[in-house]
Amino acid sequence: MSYSVTTSETFSIIHARKLSAKVAADMHLCAQYYGKPSETQVRDYAEELAQFLNAGYVSEYEFGYQKDGKRIVTWRYKVDENGTLTTDERPGKVVPYVDVAGGVFFNILTPHSRFYRLSGSEQASFEAGMPFQRTEGDPPSDGKGYWTSDRNYFSGGRSLGRQTFQPLS
Repeated sequence: MSYSVTTSETFSIIHARKLSAKVAADMHLCAQYYGKPSETQVRDYAEELAQFLNAGYVSEYEFGYQKDGKRIVTWRYKVDENGTLTTDERPGKVVPYVDVAGGVFFNILTPHSRFYRLSGSEQASFEAGMPFQRTEGDPPSDGKGYWTSDRNYFSGGRSLGRQTFQPLS
């Protein structure tokens, strides 16, 4: 005798908050090692990311340290909405003890093309509900280092693949 079970799940704010909480945990570790972001900033960043994820308006999310427009140490998350099953790993394994002296903390959210298809007033209305207002800017370029794909976070059919940029040893 065999059984077959089929389930379907709609992505919701609960799933979005689960994913953003994992990114927030990585930010907390970043703050432990490097001093930023603050607890208030982590909460605000996490809520903003959850809202963008829930609406399907984010394609990439990145934070870390830069110096002279070049990445020193960075964590970047790429959104996969295709329902591709990936492992749902625990946050962590943030690169410790990189020399960030003279560096500046940055945090960049890259909207999905869906966001740009909204009218200007729809974009403004959505952004007005965020815990803070972003200014536009470009991400830094790669410094002397390399990227590794090191973590996957999965919830409700969406995943965030984490990549870490770290300096050469």
